[in-house]
Amino acid sequence: MKKIVISVETIEKNQIIDITKLISDLVKDLDDQVILVSVPYTTAGITINENYDPAVKSDLIFSLNIISPNYKEFRHEEGNSDAHVKRSLVNRSEQLVVLDKKLDLGKWEGIYFCEFDGPRHRDIWVYI
Repeated sequence: MKKIVISVETIEKNQIIDITKLISDLVKDLDDQVILVSVPYTTAGITINENYDPAVKSDLIFSLNIISPNYKEFRHEEGNSDAHVKRSLVNRSEQLVVLDKKLDLGKWEGIYFCEFDGPRHRDIWVYI
């Protein structure tokens, strides 16, 4: 197994970045297999969702902010409890199938890095 690290910079507290092309470029020479895309954070995650309509990203953030706004009643000392709750709702990792040197995603699917405590420098781990 091999681990590849991809770095991203987020510029907002809550931000979703389409990383489909980054991951696709990594697998363009691979034979059929399963890979794992993961992040080592408790305030960021990975998800797969529609990437045809860019409004999906803002709708996801809007919905997660409704589920977990930054309540003043939160007791976590760092002040980012809302980010931890959002991360608990979004996966830490996603398994993906590579077939014929391409990601085997649905027609409208894309891979998203989800930031809930930015702006930050973040690493994405890809296990091949």
